[in-house]
Amino acid sequence: MQTALVLVHDADPSRGHRLVGTIRPALEAQGLDVVVGTAVGPSPLLTDLPDPGTLRTLVVMGSGAAAHDDTVPWLAAELAYLRRAVDAGTPVLGVCFGGQALSRVLGGVVAPAPAGEHGFLSVETADPELVPAGPWFEYHGDRFTVPPGAVEVARTARAVQAFASGPHLGVQFHPEIDPGAFSAWEETWELTGPPPPEAAALVPGLRVEIAQRREASAAACARLVAAFLARAEDVEAAA
Repeated sequence: MQTALVLVHDADPSRGHRLVGTIRPALEAQGLDVVVGTAVGPSPLLTDLPDPGTLRTLVVMGSGAAAHDDTVPWLAAELAYLRRAVDAGTPVLGVCFGGQALSRVLGGVVAPAPAGEHGFLSVETADPELVPAGPWFEYHGDRFTVPPGAVEVARTARAVQAFASGPHLGVQFHPEIDPGAFSAWEETWELTGPPPPEAAALVPGLRVEIAQRREASAAACARLVAAFLARAEDVEAAA
C-alpha cells in the first residue's frame, strides 16, 4: 500500500491526529496508508520523516505560525523537506499554511493580507472539477501569491485561494475542517493565546456551523482529494 504523509504543526498526538480532520478518510478512500508526522520537535508523532520520494503524496496542514517568518525554529527544516518532495516529483497538497509554504518553495511570496478571512466562503474558480466554488472554510490572516509557472485555480476578492503547479496543489482554505479539527485549534489557542479579536468573536457561531456542515464538508474534502490525486496521476503520465 502506498503512503500519504500528513505533516501537522503540533507535537501533541491527540491534537495532531485531529488536525488532519476529513483529509484522513479522504486519503484512505483512495487506497492510501495515512501517516501523521511533524517537524516541530520531539513528539510521539512521526518525526524521522521518510525520503519524500517514497511517498505517494505529501500533505502539509495549517499552522498558527507564519510561513513567511524565518524566526520560526522548525520552518527552515520543513521548507527544505518540502523542496525535496517537489524535486522528487511527489505530489504535494498544501493546506492554508501548507499552501503558503508550497508557494514559497516554488518561488511565490507569502505576506500578511490586508484583512483576514474567517468562516465558510464561496470562491471564484477557474477549474470547478479540481476546486469547486465551495463554500470552503477560511481561517487565515496571511496569503500567498501564485508561484512562477503555476496556474491560479481559485480566488476570493481578498486572496488567491488555490494554485496548481505540476502535480502540486496549494489551497488557502481548510477542506479538512470538522468538529474534531476545530476543537484541536481551540485547545491550541488556550496554550498560545486567542486569535485576533475579530476572528475570536466568530468562534462560537463557527463551532455550530462546522458541526451542521460536517457531512457536506467531508464530501467536499473527499472530492477535492480525489481530484488532486487524479490530476497528479495525469501530470505524471504526461511527463
